Amino acid sequence: MTNANLRLGVIDGDGIGPEVVAATRAVVDEAIGAAGLAPVQWVPLVIGHDAIAAYGNPLPEQTMTALADLDAWILGPHDNASYPADLRVAPGGAIRKRLDLYANIRPAIAFTGVRAMAPDIDLVIVRENSEGFYADRNMFAGSGEFRPTEDVAMAVAVITRTACERIAHQALRLARGRRKRVTVVHKANVLPMTTGLFRDVCYEVAEQYPDVTVDDEHVDAMAAHLVRSPAEFDVIVTENLFGDILSDLAGELSGSLGMAASLNCSDTRAMAQAVHGAAPGLAGHNRANPAALQLSAAMLLRWLAVRDGNRSLHDGADRITHAVAATLAAGIATADLGGLASTSEFTEQVRARVHRR
Repeated sequence: MTNANLRLGVIDGDGIGPEVVAATRAVVDEAIGAAGLAPVQWVPLVIGHDAIAAYGNPLPEQTMTALADLDAWILGPHDNASYPADLRVAPGGAIRKRLDLYANIRPAIAFTGVRAMAPDIDLVIVRENSEGFYADRNMFAGSGEFRPTEDVAMAVAVITRTACERIAHQALRLARGRRKRVTVVHKANVLPMTTGLFRDVCYEVAEQYPDVTVDDEHVDAMAAHLVRSPAEFDVIVTENLFGDILSDLAGELSGSLGMAASLNCSDTRAMAQAVHGAAPGLAGHNRANPAALQLSAAMLLRWLAVRDGNRSLHDGADRITHAVAATLAAGIATADLGGLASTSEFTEQVRARVHRR
């Protein structure tokens, strides 16, 4: 089986973005070839400072239009805090909203060779990506955060049954391929209408998955449980803000945010995006850790494999995950993990191990 029509967008982003994106492309190309597939057709696109220089906009319409014609793409980190004040859009969030990438899937696993605070952690956080308290995503027009007077600031949280249902399905389907347990995280004791609706709808959807065990936790208790006994949890599903916070906590418990992969997806499109930022101070020094984006790309290939029923793409995804894990287990790591390898050295080791199954 070939992938002659597989076209993937590739967006460098800012800071260390061009380095980790190039390292990820190299590993994907190696894995695709090792899996017996035709080469990927890469579609270069721009955001961030390069886009500001070329188009006067960090997320130009040309890029958004091109993304709408693609099934999947890799997004490098961006540094929107350094954009001009009148252009301070967060490209990742804007893309998620415009293309309705409603699910943010963030695994946290401790790899052998990486010093982890929780060496037995192996879970996935499924974060609802389209609403909640996020002011850039919860209104049709304008912002969900506003100040009616100089001394009063307010924020609107949006929780809808439709969004709760579809994220619950994502989590429950994912759990079926893992240890068949889902924990719903909410704060219904103080937000009974909003997060209570989230909890209740998740339980309703779970009735369609009788083989999956479902329970729930308050978000504050969940944070404590993750620190004390993360191995007890399999798939965690929660709303936008809680998911953002808990996934950073889980990523740090697993060793480093430099290892934190993620996939943003709808039912028809997917975007690989590492959790970490653009780290502009490291840019151009060949020191950045590319593992998170490489693992995110593996998630992207696996998503395409499931959607298209393509076993060879699944093989390519497994090859990347195995190669990154084997490289780390061999004691080869970048400086953020206490290692001595450069970005390019780490990537060459991963590329070599793609062929060792």
